[in-house]
Amino acid sequence: MVTPSNNSFAPPKSTVADVAAADAGTEKASRGSRLGAIILDGLILTIPFAPSYVIALPGVIGRAKVAGPGKMGAFSVWGAIAGTGGWFYFGLLAAICTLTITAVLVHRNGQTIGKKLLGIKVARTDGSRATLARIFWLRYLVSTLISLIPLAGSVYGLVDALLIFGEAKRCCHDYIADTIVIRA
Repeated sequence: MVTPSNNSFAPPKSTVADVAAADAGTEKASRGSRLGAIILDGLILTIPFAPSYVIALPGVIGRAKVAGPGKMGAFSVWGAIAGTGGWFYFGLLAAICTLTITAVLVHRNGQTIGKKLLGIKVARTDGSRATLARIFWLRYLVSTLISLIPLAGSVYGLVDALLIFGEAKRCCHDYIADTIVIRA
């Protein structure tokens, strides 16, 4: 009879842990700072469009009444917002500037504007610098494409957000891109 200690078919007995961040001498960012950074980034991109939203609101409501319930599409709404003239173009110019600044910050240090303000950044799991390509293609674009799938995208978005409460403090997009968010 084979005993458990000399069974060559038994699974290995080792502890598997997420120790890469500890080896790199880095401290993971708190959940609150990650949430704060995403809220700040959203506000920074949205606020410049606020005047055009307010100006376009009466036109959107009027078009919705004419079209009837459930008949007005997203293109009609964006058409009304774009029809606000200078305010829309101001918001568009501000968004392009913000995205350019964000791309430079992400390229240099793995930080968006919100992450920079809160003192956190994206890094590889071994603590090395995450490239702009890795952050854009794997962290953001893949997650965005998955979230566009009807129903499955909504489930993915929920799972992605809830994984932050795991011991590793990593979301789906972190696992996809092999990244962590650390204190800068």
